[in-house]
Amino acid sequence: MRRLIIFLCLFTISSAFAQSDAKTPAAAIDAFMDKRFGMFVHFGPVTLRGTEIGWSRNKEVSQADYDSLYREFNPVLFDADKWVKTAKDAGMKYLVITAKHHDGFLLWPSAVSAYNISRTPFKKDMVGLLAKACKKQGISFCIYMTVLDWHDPDYPIHSPHDSLRNVKGSMPRFVNTMKSELTELITRYKPDMLWFDGYWEKPWTNEFGREIYQHIKKLDARIVINNRLGKESEKLNENSVGDFLTPEQRIGNINMLEPWESCITICNQWAWKPNDQMKSLKECIQTLVKTAGGNGNLLFNVGPMMDGRIEQRQVDRLNEMGSWLKRYGQAIYGTKGGPYAPNDVYAATRKGNYIFIHVFKQIDVLKLPALNGTTVKSVKVLGGSALRFTQADGLQVTMPGKLPNDNCTVIAIQINGNAEKLPVIKQLQ
Repeated sequence: MRRLIIFLCLFTISSAFAQSDAKTPAAAIDAFMDKRFGMFVHFGPVTLRGTEIGWSRNKEVSQADYDSLYREFNPVLFDADKWVKTAKDAGMKYLVITAKHHDGFLLWPSAVSAYNISRTPFKKDMVGLLAKACKKQGISFCIYMTVLDWHDPDYPIHSPHDSLRNVKGSMPRFVNTMKSELTELITRYKPDMLWFDGYWEKPWTNEFGREIYQHIKKLDARIVINNRLGKESEKLNENSVGDFLTPEQRIGNINMLEPWESCITICNQWAWKPNDQMKSLKECIQTLVKTAGGNGNLLFNVGPMMDGRIEQRQVDRLNEMGSWLKRYGQAIYGTKGGPYAPNDVYAATRKGNYIFIHVFKQIDVLKLPALNGTTVKSVKVLGGSALRFTQADGLQVTMPGKLPNDNCTVIAIQINGNAEKLPVIKQLQ
């Protein structure tokens, strides 16, 4: 009996240790990366001023004014189903909502912090409504969460511009609050991915990041987590906390070893700004294609207006991207980047025994470096006619006199082996 008790104690200790070192399953990370295209949504009371979320506090908007905006926040035209349908029609496979940004305001009714949406005239649980709409429409639901909070008295910094500091703050209390908020988010809304931000400020440490990571894993081991929970932001290594890299406002470099996702805005500002300049359809499509060609995901941001609607011009642009994906999506979803690195003429993706070349501009002949030991069986416009090609000196494809799509036309190259096993070639066109 005594031996049994000792065994059970050792088993319990061993299980607890294993749980404390929990990692996201590789299958969950792979499934996330296969999605390739998601919608980022930055939204909150600051839309009443049209300035940047969080960062305009104590800058364009005084702290007293900023922190009082929730009393007027009433996005009466918010429709979770329409937001999610906009994402789905754009060909997006997941949605990330800023449930809590650096200004500390919560878009869900919380028992932890009183500074939340239940105290606004709107009152409705925006996070819950989006989670429900995503589930109904088959979109993966994800949540953005900050690791800093300029509104919380326990956080030692109260301004993004270092004009105010609270030396009496308590990071242990702040981390416990964060754990409680995350427990609400995970148990209520069951997100597939958590997207953290705010790691750069001194009060946040790698140790806090690891503590939060393990807290999340105890609640739901399958959740994928970005690398901004820790201080290491450029590489995934022994100091990193999280599952994938997150280059911001730029397309990441081709990287076949580390999963990554670029977050980029459709306009210039993350939150809504009147008359903000919007990217052209060509830039939007080629941004997505170059990201996939580098083996990454694109998290494309919209900032809804103060009444809760996504601007119609942004909806129209996203619909145009969706139309392109209906034609060429098989060369984006579930693919790997390469084997050719993206350049100004084309990007490449691959799946099975196919290499997809995404051509950005009209050219007479597409010249590709040789793939040693590989024979090309056929070349055609994806969804269209066959093209003439030679393999004497690399691969040379005679292109159509007029590309079927001016923004990006996809050429499908069938080879005699597994394209996903080919090494990356970084030679330009």
